[in-house]
Amino acid sequence: MADEPLAPCPASPNCVSSLMVGEMHVDPLTYSDTADAARQRLLAVLAGMERATLVGKGGRNVGVEFRSAVFGFIDDVEFRFEPPGQIQVRSASRTGYYDFGVNRRRVEAIRDAFAASSQTTR
Repeated sequence: MADEPLAPCPASPNCVSSLMVGEMHVDPLTYSDTADAARQRLLAVLAGMERATLVGKGGRNVGVEFRSAVFGFIDDVEFRFEPPGQIQVRSASRTGYYDFGVNRRRVEAIRDAFAASSQTTR
């Protein structure tokens, strides 16, 4: 995976990003430990999620593909570690127009699990 900034969301409502404004915005993940420790916690959270495949973890970026249970549609989720203590996130469907809020719910679930992992590692 290239060590590049996250791409902006397309005009379709099947994408959320911490770098967007308005309805497509989600908050970035935050951490107070080291970037390396936060990266390991994030990778552990992602490894525990159903239908998730790690596709890259180069430089400051981490990429994951999520496959839907029924039709096998793929959503791409990208994370970029930005100092100090923020992980920018983008989650987008590869195909289709609507995602019925799946990408937003996924990012919120990742955020909750990531925050909970911080509590258990202290």
